Formats: sequence, C-alpha cells, structure tokens
Amino acid sequence: MMKWIELSIHSTNEAVEPIANILHEHGAQGVVIEDPAELVKERDNIFGEIYQLNPADFPADGVILKAYFAMDDFSDELYAEIISVINKLTNFSIDLGRNSSMLNEVDDEDWATAWKKYYHPVKISEQITIVPTWEEYTPKPNEKIILLDPGMAFGTGTHPTTVLCIRALEKWVKHGATVLDVGTGSGVLSISAALLGATTVLAMDLDSVAVKVAEENCQVNKVSETITVFQNDLLENVNTTSDVIVANILADIIIRITDDVFRLLQKDGVFIASGIIKEKQDFVIAAMEASGLDIVEIAEQDDWVAITAEKNGGKKS
Repeated sequence: MMKWIELSIHSTNEAVEPIANILHEHGAQGVVIEDPAELVKERDNIFGEIYQLNPADFPADGVILKAYFAMDDFSDELYAEIISVINKLTNFSIDLGRNSSMLNEVDDEDWATAWKKYYHPVKISEQITIVPTWEEYTPKPNEKIILLDPGMAFGTGTHPTTVLCIRALEKWVKHGATVLDVGTGSGVLSISAALLGATTVLAMDLDSVAVKVAEENCQVNKVSETITVFQNDLLENVNTTSDVIVANILADIIIRITDDVFRLLQKDGVFIASGIIKEKQDFVIAAMEASGLDIVEIAEQDDWVAITAEKNGGKKS
C-alpha cells in the first residue's frame, strides 16, 4: 500500500489561497482546507447548496490546510523550502496566524477519505456548478458544469475569491467575448468564461505546474479549442487586447498590473479583480483609478472583495 505524507499548516483564512498555491507548486497531490467559519456561516440558499459538516473535522481557531505528498517525493529539504516560502508571505502583509506545521504519515485509504469527504457538487452562480470528476451529476436546463479533481487542481473552485470572480464573469462575459485570465491556477475561471460564451481565452500563470493542471482541466471540460494556456509573468509581453481581463491574485500583485490592464482592455472592456481582503480594497481601487479605470461594481463575500472596473476610452494622463 502506498504511503503519503500529510503536511498540516495552521494559518488564517486570509492566507488560504496563497498557501494552497505554494503547496501545489511544491508537489502536493491535493489540499484539504479545514475552516471553522464554515460551521457558522449563513448560507445563501438561492443557489441551493447542501452542506453536511462535522465540527470534529475543524480546528477551534484559525484554518488548517492539509497537503498530501507521495512519501517517495517528500524530503526534509522540500519541507524546509515550503515553510520558507510560506513565511515570506508576510512580505505581502498577509497574516499567517499561528503559522505552525505538523507532519503525519497516512496510507492510500486514509488519503482518499481525507479529501473526498470535503468535495461535492456546489452551485457557484446562476449558471455554473462545480462537480468533482468522480461524481455523476445531471445538469438542470441552462446549468453549466465544470468538472474539477481536487487531487489535480489548485483548490476546489469554491473559495470566496473564486466564487466572486465566476459570478462577475457570468455578468460581464458576452457571447463572442475575448478574455485574459491572469494567474489562472486550476483554469477554473477560464473554463467558466468559455462556458459562458467567450470564443477566445488566454490563460496564463508563472508556475509551470499550474499551466499543466489548467491544460488538463480544459481537456476534461472540452474547452481546449477555446482556451490557450501558457507560462507567463503576469501580463508581461502580452499584446492581445481583450473584452474582459480577470485576475484572482493578491491585492499587492493586482496594483502592479493595472497599467497593463488598461493597455490591454478594449474600449468598454472590464477588469475583474479578486483575491482582495477588505482591508486592501481602497488600496486596489486607487491603483485602478490612477491607471484610468472606472469602478463599476464591488462585490463582497466573507472578508473578501471582488472589484469590477471598466475602460471607458479615456487615456491615462
């Protein structure tokens, strides 16, 4: 029986997405997120989510991320590197909370149970439902299905920042639209855009693992002809203009790309930005407006914000 290393990181909700990405970039085959806020959260029943949560599965405070690595691929050096990169998140003013870690050894059966019990079909928006690849699911009329395997993907697509982006894409992506997805991760936003009617999507990520994962997810969801995935550092050397640019990344990174976003948006095009904690909302808005973008919508979920801005044709002074 194959053995796995379970690496547990005790951190904060704010740090979940960047830590999950770090874990995947370093070879994690899957990441489980245990957030006690899920136990008391008021659910938006408009989308009909069904939750069956056991309090015993969650920490008393903070958030625990559990990453699973094949034992043969794990080493003390890899462990030290992961912790070092996580610690550097404080350079982006991210609160890491306890920031403690623990290693445990598990077998195949425990590993399968550990992550599958957290992952079920979830209706994200009016049209989009995310379904694990192993579950049978019959879509309702006008319902669009995204198949994701959390053993492959950077997250399950149900984090508030991703949900906010998908709901914004549903509002702003028109049939025939062109879309740029900056920091694509699992490719879930690009796949959403394609299913919503975009005919050309460019998905980019600096991490080669993310590029591979996104390509595989595009193939599973049969949208590879619409989506081109490639390795790139943000919008550097990108010259293709688009109707929609979406970026679910850190606030500190978003402010670095607002000039490029203005340059690459077509007139009346929109920029959808998420991954923004509420405390940095004004910081991001100021950067967008300084680049010539007009704020048209701000959406919130939990402690997260998604900002949609429009290019109305005026040039940055």
